[in-house]
Amino acid sequence: MLKYAIIGCGRISINHLAAVRSFADSLTLAAVCDIMSENAHAALARAEITDDTPIYANYKQLLSEVQPDLVAICTDSGSHAEIGLAVLESGAHCIIEKPMALSIADADNLIAASKKAKRVLSICHQNRFNKSIIKIKAALDGGRFGNISHIAAHVRWNRNKDYYSQALWRGTWAQDGGCLMNQCIHNADLLSWFMGDIDEVFAYTNNVQHPYIEGEDVGIAVIRGKNGTLGLFEGTVNVFPKNLEETLYIFGDTGIAKAAGVSVNIIEEWNFADGLDDSATVKKEFSETPPNVYGYGHTPFYKDVLDAIITSRKPLIDGAEGKKALELILAMYKSKKTGQPVKVPLDGFATVDM
Repeated sequence: MLKYAIIGCGRISINHLAAVRSFADSLTLAAVCDIMSENAHAALARAEITDDTPIYANYKQLLSEVQPDLVAICTDSGSHAEIGLAVLESGAHCIIEKPMALSIADADNLIAASKKAKRVLSICHQNRFNKSIIKIKAALDGGRFGNISHIAAHVRWNRNKDYYSQALWRGTWAQDGGCLMNQCIHNADLLSWFMGDIDEVFAYTNNVQHPYIEGEDVGIAVIRGKNGTLGLFEGTVNVFPKNLEETLYIFGDTGIAKAAGVSVNIIEEWNFADGLDDSATVKKEFSETPPNVYGYGHTPFYKDVLDAIITSRKPLIDGAEGKKALELILAMYKSKKTGQPVKVPLDGFATVDM
């Protein structure tokens, strides 16, 4: 039985707490931590956890006194790296909510610390575990798309002033970044995963409707993979009056697929020359309608992490994989700042460089 703790009890923590309930035979909730105790009490209540779980205000005290085996970090993005390093150095396995850090240097430090401690580091990009995404990735790996023309990803959401007012770190370069880093990085992770290693990025970003934040509220990028595949990325929180869609397309000369819905949980297009499966059946069996943009991926994500810990293998989304999505967003930012195409891998860049 692994002792589990969660640091940061904001809105995403509920999904982590709900997911771990599915693994009661493997995990026991040993403690939660938040600098505001009311957040911790509220998170436990919403997750329908009514026991006397210890609540800490200081994560270092939690690590010292509880000595957990697995810790999930769900704090503001700007503190992920600092807390992640402390968790790994304490000897615990570590889950970090996206993004894993806000700089290339911090991402590299986390990866190095994981290797030194011989502990699992996994970044929570739960959409990789969507039924729709698993099905499309299998088709991609199987060569069913043939010669790929390009891959396109879009995040067309809404975030208003009330959202940013709830937490002053949101939209700041030091602790968050703009919509690309916060709202859109999950789809950037999928785009990067599907395209393979990235070679070059050119991007424009702007702040059109949110003058009260430092970061961007819209960004568009053209991406080239090292294998020659082209990618198109669009992300915004300017859609009126609410979230519209998150989509991912693959266009090949022998196949096309489109994942859509609020969090790419629905297969809307499925057509292949090989005729190996029925389009209507695939759309029905591999589509889900989650209640919110977080989808259903946290439970299978935790299953993968626990299996990685038990079998001493890499998780699907280890530190190196998590860094790829971060690096893609940072390349967009660097391109915006320099006005030039940016080569990947980056030799170093951070949101504060903006």
